[in-house]
Amino acid sequence: MENKNNLILKIFIVFFKIGAFTIGGGYAMLSLIEDEIVNKKKWLSQDEFLEGMVIAQSTPGVLAVNISIVTGYKIAGFLGMFAGVLGSILPSFLIVLLLSRFLMIYRHTEVFIAFFNGLKPAVVALILISVCRIARSSKVNYKNFFIPLGIALIVKFTDISPIYIIIATMILGNIYFSNRDKKEKLKEDDAK
Repeated sequence: MENKNNLILKIFIVFFKIGAFTIGGGYAMLSLIEDEIVNKKKWLSQDEFLEGMVIAQSTPGVLAVNISIVTGYKIAGFLGMFAGVLGSILPSFLIVLLLSRFLMIYRHTEVFIAFFNGLKPAVVALILISVCRIARSSKVNYKNFFIPLGIALIVKFTDISPIYIIIATMILGNIYFSNRDKKEKLKEDDAK
């Protein structure tokens, strides 16, 4: 039981550290979570993490919490899930609680404004790193790059809700892979 308790504590510490030092939300956290869980701790494989990320993104709620639920559960079951969630939300809660006291007093000072203006490029960089890693893990290449690019342009320049785009891509993806599997099965049958 000591190993299990130790693992639960380590999951909490990893997510607490990521939650405390990542500014920019769930997408900025993804690359740090992946680095800790897949590369450093080796608790999950790259494919397991990618599957968890897909599940986390396709369920309602905050991405950082969703990814901590999925990965914490895969690593150590229910207690791992609880430790991951608590670790990921506790720093934000404590920081907001602390900052809210000073925000109203100091929000118009030059130091405060400069601090948050300095954070903006770092947040963009963290999100860009996550996008690149997700693209690589999802096997986006020059042949299929037009799909995420097209979706990004549709979201940016039309009033179509991303919800409809997600539903449409799920349906189209199922049709595509179903047809591909049928063709492969026919080729296997013909080869026999």
